[in-house]
Amino acid sequence: MRVLTVDDSPTILSMLDHALKEAGFEVVQAEDGQKGLDAMKEGEFDVVITDINMPVMDGIEFIKNVRASGANKSLPILILTTESSQEKRDQGRAAGGTGWIVKPFDPAKLISVIHRVVH
Repeated sequence: MRVLTVDDSPTILSMLDHALKEAGFEVVQAEDGQKGLDAMKEGEFDVVITDINMPVMDGIEFIKNVRASGANKSLPILILTTESSQEKRDQGRAAGGTGWIVKPFDPAKLISVIHRVVH
């Protein structure tokens, strides 16, 4: 299973990379929403994990852009963020986010959520 992780924090990207690879996933990483969109042009993914607050293009705009492509209407997109306000959650859902996980994340729970949304 291929996973795209989009986050501007090198620490979070490293933690995601480790947790996902240990679980047997192929991982592609991007540092912001624009680089995430570029990565999506390079190949297909089974699930996307994105932060909200990033430079260049934030997670909400990234999700809207992903959803604009007909091919990605049903692609699971998990939002992994420090944001916990209902307003941000509503924005994420309205943009097309599939699920919401608050940082710091538990790797086992993240893997469980991925399996739930992909299967």
